[in-house]
Amino acid sequence: MEFRSRRAPRSTSRTTAGSPCSRPTEVELDRIYLGKVKKIVEFGAFVEVIPNTEGLLHISQIAENRIRSVQDVLTEGDEVLVKVIEIDGNGKMRLSRKIALREQPALADKEKLKNPDAANPPRA
Repeated sequence: MEFRSRRAPRSTSRTTAGSPCSRPTEVELDRIYLGKVKKIVEFGAFVEVIPNTEGLLHISQIAENRIRSVQDVLTEGDEVLVKVIEIDGNGKMRLSRKIALREQPALADKEKLKNPDAANPPRA
């Protein structure tokens, strides 16, 4: 199976936690964003955190409980809270929804999910 990912701009990988961005178009490590689900794949979803910049939200990082399928929780076009948990040397971003919701539970109402049962996904 071939792994394809969406990449953040190369300059993003040099951004460190707590440092101010030189441009507002850069993604910051350890920051929480309200992103839009662009594509659902078997192993997760690609979420656009800022215009033209997507990261991978792995299936294991979508909810606290194990889920059977990404589609049990997310649909393309949903707006979800995600935290940038890693940016590698190539600019690839790893995202986590469960950490974002754990750290900022008051922001959960900002999410716009098409699936009304997404808050309580079926357990695998």
